[in-house]
Amino acid sequence: MTFVAYAFLALAAIPFIYYLLSLYSTVRYFHTSRGDVAPNTDFTPPISCLKPVKGLDAEAYENYASFCRQDYPDYEIVFCVDPGDPTLPVLEKLVRDFPQRRIRLLFGSGRDAVNDKVARLTRLVAEAEHDFFVITDSDVRVQPDYLRTVISPFRDPHVGAATCLYSATEERNLTEKLQSIGMISDFFAGVMVAWQLDGIKFTFGQTIVTTRKAVAGYGGYPTIEDRPADDVYAGRLVAEQGYEVKLLPYVVHSVADFDSLREFLYKRLRWMTVMRLMRPWGHLGLIFTWGLPWSLVAIAIHPSLTVGAAYLGTYLFLRIVMTWLIGIWGMKQPRVWKKMLLIPLWDAMAFVIWLASFARHTIRWRGINYYLRDGKLTAVTARKQPSVLH
Repeated sequence: MTFVAYAFLALAAIPFIYYLLSLYSTVRYFHTSRGDVAPNTDFTPPISCLKPVKGLDAEAYENYASFCRQDYPDYEIVFCVDPGDPTLPVLEKLVRDFPQRRIRLLFGSGRDAVNDKVARLTRLVAEAEHDFFVITDSDVRVQPDYLRTVISPFRDPHVGAATCLYSATEERNLTEKLQSIGMISDFFAGVMVAWQLDGIKFTFGQTIVTTRKAVAGYGGYPTIEDRPADDVYAGRLVAEQGYEVKLLPYVVHSVADFDSLREFLYKRLRWMTVMRLMRPWGHLGLIFTWGLPWSLVAIAIHPSLTVGAAYLGTYLFLRIVMTWLIGIWGMKQPRVWKKMLLIPLWDAMAFVIWLASFARHTIRWRGINYYLRDGKLTAVTARKQPSVLH
């Protein structure tokens, strides 16, 4: 083989280094973080659960009702919803079924913002009675110990935000199974590496726990009303104030709602495009995390049984171990083994979506095309409409 061929074979092995780092980070994370979810019996400050709601999610009543069944002494649940929203009858039934809970309905954000969810959060924060906030998406379902668990880290005044791992309640079709295995084997693997190398400086919309003081410290939610990925920004802006952001190994559930592969691919591509526009160099660096295409490059350069077995065998072994560590050992999720055959399919799809994200220069948000400049959504002028991502 030539020097160039050896160089490409060496490059093709770089993803394996990333996989090994993911394995090390995962083991260390779960070993050091499990104390963060120890039973909490002595720290129960009043909490405001804030829910910006738009549209009727699948199994919405059970999602909302799980917050009414909390083993917690003092909390309120505040929804912000538009009058006439299809989920309103569900919320009214919730109020009737749980008279012992303090549930409030706010109608409309009263604001004109690109990101209407964040506009609703602006009003929710302003009208919340308490100084600890638990903010969750409407498709999230939790266990009765949820509030006691997620508030526990805040006994340390240096903690300014916390977030949780999450998984789907169940997968009804192939698309939802792909989404589930992708989260466990790919997305959370990257999160473990981020935790190891730089700490957690983001939050997930499935759970954002924070304080009124931390939110006020970055100017409040009006600061990010014109930004996508508001959950990521919410954690980042808290971390920039010097607070610690905790990633808890507690798993909440979200109800999967992908009815078609097309819908899933569009949402995934939009997210990857946002990430590229927000962090272009970090996004480009993902090229060294794709083990499957690099293994195929190695085989194409030196098509032999030895190279094929070495690269593809190592790729499959490390990906399976990574998925087992995160999904089964760490998150205690059932039925993960049955989905492991989908890992190569997910990796191939994710790689193609990553490539496609470089061809996109705008995103589509609530029917309008936007550029993302300095992290902010700027409407595309009517005179020039480049290719967009719906």
